[in-house]
Amino acid sequence: MRGALARDCEDSGYNSAMQIYLVGGAVRDRLLGLPVRERDWVVVGSTPDQMDALGYRRVGRDFPVYLHPETREEYALARTERKTGPGYRGFEVHAAPSVTLEEDLRRRDLTINAIAQTADGELIDPVGGQAHLQARLLHHVSDAFREDPVRILRVARFAARFYELGFRVAPATLDLMRGMAEGGDLTALVPERVWQETLSALEEPRPDVYVQVLRDCGALQVVFPEIDALFGVPQPARWHPEVDTGVHVLLALRVAAERAFSAEVRFAILVHDVGKGTTPKAELPRHVGHEQRSVALVVQMCRRLAVPNRFRDLALAVAGNHGLCHRALELRPDTLLRLLESLDAFRRGHRVTEFLDACEADARGRTGLESRPYPQRELVLAAWHAALAVNARAVAGSGEAELSGEALGGAIREARLAAVTAARERFSSAESDVQRDRQ
Repeated sequence: MRGALARDCEDSGYNSAMQIYLVGGAVRDRLLGLPVRERDWVVVGSTPDQMDALGYRRVGRDFPVYLHPETREEYALARTERKTGPGYRGFEVHAAPSVTLEEDLRRRDLTINAIAQTADGELIDPVGGQAHLQARLLHHVSDAFREDPVRILRVARFAARFYELGFRVAPATLDLMRGMAEGGDLTALVPERVWQETLSALEEPRPDVYVQVLRDCGALQVVFPEIDALFGVPQPARWHPEVDTGVHVLLALRVAAERAFSAEVRFAILVHDVGKGTTPKAELPRHVGHEQRSVALVVQMCRRLAVPNRFRDLALAVAGNHGLCHRALELRPDTLLRLLESLDAFRRGHRVTEFLDACEADARGRTGLESRPYPQRELVLAAWHAALAVNARAVAGSGEAELSGEALGGAIREARLAAVTAARERFSSAESDVQRDRQ
């Protein structure tokens, strides 16, 4: 194994004392026997001028990070950091040929991410990362961890990624994170970083663990107070054997991940019930009107965190309509059609399947009901496909005079309603046949 930079130096005849090491996730994942998704390198003994001379393009605004002109892999000059102010950019970075590999590794967040590998395959591990890999511990490198509150989110994200491999957050690290949360360090987080880390965590194998770790250290009530408020809030045991609303959200997130639903769906699941956190105690365990309250809270959350529109729009649809979807078998055809129209189903077809993914995960995210059938999905899909089959041109020319404008829109809706009605009847008939066969 040799870095592309080392080959470039040799090919150009460049006389340099620079040394190149593979670092971070590539080393960690290789030791865990996992596929290496990307490789990062650290360069010791070099300068920005030398990197420029070799054709590397600088991409780090705050840190000396470069892209190889062909492989596009990242090469960062060895550096140290000193906290000078609040926030992600409140650091003084020192990158010079005199900075050693060990100094660079000791500034990193977790010991398992602070292992380097030489061109000959030798491992350099000054902070015990290999021992923590074997012990399946996510352990901070040093007390400098507290200088960057984003690291709390990163630890929770790594916990979500490696939970199935047996990894847990080290007690000492969890205590450190708890102290940071209690000390107000998280107030320095910028919304963009919160969303970036949360989105990455939602895409991990166990996004529910991300939420649980943040709650365990007290960070959830700061970063996502609307979600933290759900824990301890009861629901009717008839519908929710797990009772606790926060636990239900974690279960539904796990179902969504197991079924490989999209990140948009997982975010919608994360926030679909936030209105239940504002139910008056006198009304518990019922949650009348929680859908409307959820919609209002989701709007606020998405504005606060600058959540992209495609995530926000699906989350709003799920928050406002998941209860309606659960009752699909009882709905009149006109209500089914209005549900489809609220999803913009005839222009954005993907919204329907994503909405149904989220509703199914919600229905299955209940203790003991994970494998319960969800025929509501098939009914809504049947109604949608039937309505989609309506030919607008045929409707426009079906009368004595060609229709247009509002008249055409009304006629198309009537045709769609008729199609949904027929699909509803066919579905009910098929369901009755299935029930008879089971008896």
